[in-house]
Amino acid sequence: MKRFFPIYLTLFFIAGSLSAQNLVSVTYKGGRTKAQMVSQFGIFMQYGVDMYKFQYTTPDVHGQLDTASGLFVLPRVEGASLPLLVYQHGTVGSKTEVPSHLSGGYELAMVYAAVGYATVAPDFLGLGDARGFHPYLHAATEASAAIDMLFAAREFLEGNEGFEHNGRLFITGYSQGGHASAALHRELEAHYSDEWTVTAAAHMSGPYRLSGTIQEFANNEEAYSVPAYVPNMILGLNEAYQLYSDMSQVFKEPYLSPIESYYNGQTGLWPLNQTLTNLLTAEAGAAIPKYMLQDSIREAIATNPNHPLNLAIADNDVYDWAPQAPTRLYYCMADEQVPYINSIVADSVMNANGAPNVQAIDADPAADHGGCVEPAVTRAIFFFGPLQSLVVGAKEVTASAPAWLFPNPASGVFWVDGLHAGDELILHAADGQLMGRRRSSGERVEWPLEGCAPGIYWLQVLGVKGAEVLKVVVE
Repeated sequence: MKRFFPIYLTLFFIAGSLSAQNLVSVTYKGGRTKAQMVSQFGIFMQYGVDMYKFQYTTPDVHGQLDTASGLFVLPRVEGASLPLLVYQHGTVGSKTEVPSHLSGGYELAMVYAAVGYATVAPDFLGLGDARGFHPYLHAATEASAAIDMLFAAREFLEGNEGFEHNGRLFITGYSQGGHASAALHRELEAHYSDEWTVTAAAHMSGPYRLSGTIQEFANNEEAYSVPAYVPNMILGLNEAYQLYSDMSQVFKEPYLSPIESYYNGQTGLWPLNQTLTNLLTAEAGAAIPKYMLQDSIREAIATNPNHPLNLAIADNDVYDWAPQAPTRLYYCMADEQVPYINSIVADSVMNANGAPNVQAIDADPAADHGGCVEPAVTRAIFFFGPLQSLVVGAKEVTASAPAWLFPNPASGVFWVDGLHAGDELILHAADGQLMGRRRSSGERVEWPLEGCAPGIYWLQVLGVKGAEVLKVVVE
């Protein structure tokens, strides 16, 4: 695609006084070729990408206008009718560890763009260029910051000849981003259906049931690998609800001082986590979060559902509603940071509320929180793929692999031809489930379809003369 903004050149779109949903500035942040994307992320990458930092206006937690930032990533294509995708990033350690600074999970924004989505990746309030402390896990502003960046992205596309939005919108996010993507999805369907129709959503390893999680932290004696998440949530929600004038009302020493240093920007979240882990281990024998809390707060959380802190936390639960768009909740049972029960409860409640197409799926039972990213994102890409409808003239053309399959649509069996001995074939269902592997001993492979329900499948061909992903339709 054309680079509308040369490197380091910032164009300003300020016209009179700022208002919500204004695109303020766009700065080109560089790009990657298709070859570079394939080398880093694998053969599913279909395009090179170009990255742009957005500054745009959006309200802060008190309704005052702020200038927020985020990363917008476009596939390198020409003449494109593009689907939009919002990627909400996970917890970050500092104000600059964000997508617009090419940090904080920006790689996943590139991955989604490289498979054909115009990808919106907000930094969130209080991070990047936005002022103040980040209102961590505050659902309303996780949603509003993303919605206003969506409007900015649409303005950007409409202002550049050769691009348009094809009407498809996909929502996804991981960890904190899973909570944020669920909050965004809910808000779009509840209040923005005249502007945006969500095509599908994949929320991944998110703490959707915050109220249940904090109850567990207040009551149990189990060590936790990231105790800093607890003060980060309370500090963040205090920005929105103004529950406490002083954090000494909530936290004990020796934990209070490092928590205040973090709030004042003197240290990052990850150094805070190490400090709290060390202190808790020395004081309580293990990193058990509840021992950071004042006894009165711990008791109130455990016994009084109407306590202001409990009410604020419950106000940011994002599981008790009924998504109308097809929705997947990807999780991993061995996740040590976000208990998988969040996804199980969300699936149960959403279906009980009448959601037409919601399913929780264990992406990899053995994967921990970090290890869950790849299988969850892979499944999300396959889940979205049949609904994507990318219409494009590709700029970067490479020689395709020599394989082809027939018949397609198939029923009972299909054959793959044009292979070489040693070529590997991998079949995935549309939701990313592995359906089988085969290795070719000659030019043709027969693939029986036992166990394959009607639908869309993707055949990955890894061969000596190239690699390709083939769409298989099973009748």
